[in-house]
Amino acid sequence: MGGQVSRTDFEWVYTDEPHASRRKAIMAKYPQIKELFGPDSNMVYKVGFMITLQLIACYFVQDAPWPVIVLLAYCFGGVINHAMGLAIHEISHNLAFGHSRPLHNRILGIVGNVILVLPFSIMYKRYHLEHHKYQGNEGIDMDLPSKMEGVLFHNTFTKCIWVFLQPFFYGLRPLFLRPKPVTGLDIINIIVQSAFDVVLLYNFGSKSLAYLVIGNVLVLGAHPVAGHFISDHYMFKKGYETYSYYGPLNAVTFNVGYHNEHHDFPNIPGCRLPKVREIAPEFYVNLPHHTSWSRVMYDFVTDPDIGPFARVKRRTKPIPIHPTELDVDGDPKAE
Repeated sequence: MGGQVSRTDFEWVYTDEPHASRRKAIMAKYPQIKELFGPDSNMVYKVGFMITLQLIACYFVQDAPWPVIVLLAYCFGGVINHAMGLAIHEISHNLAFGHSRPLHNRILGIVGNVILVLPFSIMYKRYHLEHHKYQGNEGIDMDLPSKMEGVLFHNTFTKCIWVFLQPFFYGLRPLFLRPKPVTGLDIINIIVQSAFDVVLLYNFGSKSLAYLVIGNVLVLGAHPVAGHFISDHYMFKKGYETYSYYGPLNAVTFNVGYHNEHHDFPNIPGCRLPKVREIAPEFYVNLPHHTSWSRVMYDFVTDPDIGPFARVKRRTKPIPIHPTELDVDGDPKAE
């Protein structure tokens, strides 16, 4: 069964998350960092390009053998879908059209969502902003694994299973542990997604739809680009709860690897995050970081000091939110 995980509980702390204080210090020393704030003006074209690529692929795989479909989904289609998921992550921060046009961002997220088969863009945004505002907060930050996950996946063999099942845990955990009411935008997201799936199925057939589904399942689990789900916040070194990755896969993941930089400045799009480290290197050079997402996944599975419990957790209560701190959906704005 492999090595037994040594941790039997989360790493409980009584300090605030580190990003707000570091953001304040960086902005005091380098006020020019504000010039990086604002949307990515090319986001619409990037989303449109990925949709186009997947539609072309769907056309060509409609009569392909199943082994070819699975291989293409793992090596190509799933990577595109994963990138689209990270584009939606950017859009959730209003980094396509800016904070002044929140509805435009929501619409683009719904449009980009179509190649992902299941509707999640609107609901994801609501959970993700809480992850930023209440990082590590028990019962609020749904990026944290559940206690059940820590208990069940406690050795090398079961952690390997957990890695393969990541998309299911990541997607279903919030719905069971912290369900949110369905909004009008959620309903629109569902209708648009359902219509796209039906049209795709009717015109291209079941293999094309399966190609998209298989890509989602495989590339959100045991795939190098999915390494960021573990590398971002799992505690590989005691006392550090967020880690950046500086490697080539940032090129196909909207620089999500610059994760310390992203949490420090969620108003800066991924295309400009490397400049944060260039402007303020002394704030990041001594932080532990990763250079290989494949290595991250290997270490997670084999290292007995790391498992679902290797996360920093807080019992702090949420700070009351003033109405001016809410966005168009009635959810907290990311700082």
